[in-house]
Amino acid sequence: MRIKLPHAPYIARKIAIDLLNSGFIKFKSGTEPIAAVAKDILCVDINKERALEERVKELLDQNENEIDFMQVDRKSMFWLIKKKLAKDFGVMLAYDDRYSSLSHEILQKLWKDDLIDYEVSENRVKNLIYNAIESYLKQYEAIEDSVIDRLENYKKKVIPGTDEYDLIFEKLYEEELRKRGMI
Repeated sequence: MRIKLPHAPYIARKIAIDLLNSGFIKFKSGTEPIAAVAKDILCVDINKERALEERVKELLDQNENEIDFMQVDRKSMFWLIKKKLAKDFGVMLAYDDRYSSLSHEILQKLWKDDLIDYEVSENRVKNLIYNAIESYLKQYEAIEDSVIDRLENYKKKVIPGTDEYDLIFEKLYEEELRKRGMI
């Protein structure tokens, strides 16, 4: 599953919480710097994929006439071009490999910045970070559905897409994350 920019802070906090609760990692300056490092790395990765997709869209738009003439499926063409350009943009398309790489990058940055200390294998810590990312992504759809259900039963009807709806959604989303121990 793909990480979206609004989810980066939540995933980063989950990583920090999971590292703290592991029992085998010592924090040198609290959870906030850990979450900040994770969020920065996640955001850079997300923005690289966004830049790749923008370039693919530009290429499709430039060749719109040929695509129509040859009756090529735009979605298929998008994926083929994205796949071809991914390496140039430094984007891994296989999510397992990507999250593993991100986990390693986060761990290396935390170690380099002297934010954590551990006496277990590096792989164990990396796997903890990877599992935090994976478990958030597996749960976020259920959380989102729960929040939408709550919004539909809200006393005051709010209209999707409005600022009020977005604010209430964000508040309820964070509340649901807290209930599940994710932030």
